[in-house]
Amino acid sequence: MFNIELELKKLPDKSGVYIMKDIDDNTIYVGKAISLKRRVTQYFRKNNKTKRIENMVSLIDHFEYIVTDNEAEALILECNLIKENRPKFNVLLKDDKTYPYIRVGMKEDYPSIYITRRIVNDGSRYFGPYANPGAAKEMLNIIKEKFQVRQCRKFKFNDRPCLNYHIKKCLAPCQGYVSKEDYRKQINQIISLLEGKTDSILKEIEKEMEIASKNLEFEKAAALRDRKLAIERLSERQKVSNISENNIDVIGLYRNYFSVCIEVFFVRNSKMIDRKNYFFDGLKDMDDKEILSGFIKQFYIDSPSIPSKIMIREEIEDKEAIEKWLSEMSNHKVELKSPQKGEKLRFVEMAERNAKITLENKSKDKFEILNELRDVLGLDKLPRKIETFDISNISGSNIVARNVCC
Repeated sequence: MFNIELELKKLPDKSGVYIMKDIDDNTIYVGKAISLKRRVTQYFRKNNKTKRIENMVSLIDHFEYIVTDNEAEALILECNLIKENRPKFNVLLKDDKTYPYIRVGMKEDYPSIYITRRIVNDGSRYFGPYANPGAAKEMLNIIKEKFQVRQCRKFKFNDRPCLNYHIKKCLAPCQGYVSKEDYRKQINQIISLLEGKTDSILKEIEKEMEIASKNLEFEKAAALRDRKLAIERLSERQKVSNISENNIDVIGLYRNYFSVCIEVFFVRNSKMIDRKNYFFDGLKDMDDKEILSGFIKQFYIDSPSIPSKIMIREEIEDKEAIEKWLSEMSNHKVELKSPQKGEKLRFVEMAERNAKITLENKSKDKFEILNELRDVLGLDKLPRKIETFDISNISGSNIVARNVCC
C-alpha cells in the first residue's frame, strides 16, 4: 500500500517531473520542479491552497516521479507526459485538430508544393499553421495561378506533358523543358512569398519584366505583371501598421468567471498572416501566469514554425527554461517578452481586446441558446447541466452508447 507521508520523505532534492495518480492509476496531474522534495511536499501540507488544488489532492492515491539533470529536461518531459496522458487538472488544449500547412519539398529536384496537415521531418519547408483552411487554399491557388510549378504529387518523366503545361500552369520538368536551376528560382520566390518577404520578390519580377520587354517577349512580360499585381494585393491585405518585429507571436488572454480565451496573432515580416483563439473552462482558481505557461508549452511542442519572439503580458515563472527548450527545438534563439510600453505593448493589448470580444461573443451566443432552450422546454430556470445520449447499433445488435455531459 502506498504511504504518502513515507514516500514524501524519500523524495530527492533534485529537478524532475512528478505524476499524480488516482486510485484507478489514472494520471490526473503532471508537473515539473527544480526540487521535487519541496514542490511535491507543498501539495500535502496545510496552507492556503486553491479550490482546484484541494480537489486534485483529495483524488491523489499515489504519485510517481522522474529525476532529470536540469529544469530544461524536466520541462520537455513534462510537456510530453501532458500530451500523452491529458491529465484533467493540467491546462489542456481541447482543440486537438491539426491545422493545414503549405509544404515545399526542398529535397526534391523539382520541388512540389501542396497543403498538408501532417508534419514529417524529411527536409521539407512547412509554412503555417493556417488557422483558417481557406487562407491556406487561397495562398496555394495564388501560387498555382501565378507560378508555373508542378502540381503532381509524385514526379516522374513521362512520354508527354500533362494539360497543365499546355495551359501554362507548369513548366513540364517531367519533359526536361526547364532546368533545375530555373525551376529552383521560382521555388525561391515562392518561399519568400510564404515568408512574407515580398519586397525582394517584386524587385526581381520587375527586372524579369524589363528583360522580357526588351526581348519583345510580351506574353511573358504580361504574365510577370499579373504575378506582381497578385503579390502586391496579398501583401497589402496582410499588412499590420506600426509593427517593427519580423518574426513574432503575440498572445493575449482574457477571462470571465467561467472561461478563459487566449488569442494568438502570428506576425511575420511586419505582416499578420493569421490568428487563432482557444477556450478553456474550469480554470478560475489559476492565475494568468500559470495558464499562459501551460498554454505555451502545449502550443509549441509540435509546432514546426516557432517564432524568434513570443509577446505576453506578464513574465511567467519558468520563462528561462521555456526559452531554452524552444530555442533548442527551433535551432534559433527564442525569447519570451513582456513589453511595458510602446508599439509592442499596444499589440499585446490588441490581442487581449480581441480575446475579450471573442469570449464575450461566445458567452452571448451560449446565453441566447440556453434562453431559447429554456423557452422551448418550458423550464423555470436556465439549464446549468445538459446530458445527451447517442445510441448506435447494427440491425438491432452490437449496441454502443455514449453519454456527453456539458
